Amino acid sequence: MSVTAVGVDLGGTRIKVLAADADGKILHQAYVPTNDEGTAWKENVLKAVEDVKKIIGHQKVVIGLSAPGVCNDDNTAIGFMPGRLNGLENLMWRDCFNCDAWVVNDAVAALLAEVKSGAAIGKKNVVLLTLGTGVGGAILINGQPYSGAFQKAGHLGHLTLNSNGEADITGIPGSLEDAIGNCTISKRSLGKYLQTHDLLVDYRKGDYFAQWVWLSSVRNLAVGIASLTNILSPELILLGGGITEAGDDLFKPLEDFVAMYEWRLQNNKTEIKKALFGDFAGAMGAAFFALDKYKNDKSE
Repeated sequence: MSVTAVGVDLGGTRIKVLAADADGKILHQAYVPTNDEGTAWKENVLKAVEDVKKIIGHQKVVIGLSAPGVCNDDNTAIGFMPGRLNGLENLMWRDCFNCDAWVVNDAVAALLAEVKSGAAIGKKNVVLLTLGTGVGGAILINGQPYSGAFQKAGHLGHLTLNSNGEADITGIPGSLEDAIGNCTISKRSLGKYLQTHDLLVDYRKGDYFAQWVWLSSVRNLAVGIASLTNILSPELILLGGGITEAGDDLFKPLEDFVAMYEWRLQNNKTEIKKALFGDFAGAMGAAFFALDKYKNDKSE
């Protein structure tokens, strides 16, 4: 019997859910409001999955769930996610769905989507940075996602650019997340802008203050990227998230700044590209993750 994967991306505002066959072909996809009040979000996830299962009509289903936080050792639950989505921590999803189900960090899921059928097809060593409210990340080494001890690897937004800077949510001073994440745009612009989008509107008009704030942020991102190339030496760095919608206003100055800081041994330079998948990257990656887990379990 063929197996179908249902991928779920549990976001703070919306739940994205899709069904994909064993070859990764999308059969159905939909949005559902998260409703992060009490445990209502959980009921919304369960209903969304049941609705998709009814639509596709397949009997054998495996489920992959992409969520923020740190997964437990066997990827059956989110082991650590304080302050959000009450009840998510240590929730065993296979018991909730009554079928095979695995959990993966949302940034890792987005990277898997790009590697399987996006901008990183055929690549073995890749770094993904997601630039949005904060800065997330994921790492691919020798074709496999790398989570490290305690499933903590990939939190690239929390690398330090300035040891004298303010501490971020992890206690790290002067982090990459604070340098370019939308969460600190008010602080970085001395209270003038509340959203990166508004900053970019004035940047495009030639406003000198906006240009200073934006290019300072992009320069810090370039330093972070150059540091990652020294540590991990990836062949490709992917950038995703809402801030990448800045397009050339991000990528052109970033290329110039990276050229200043990257150690290009024997003229080798790391390619930087925009991630192809949008809203459904996490759900697609979660589906791929579940399919791989299912296949591996069957082969053992």
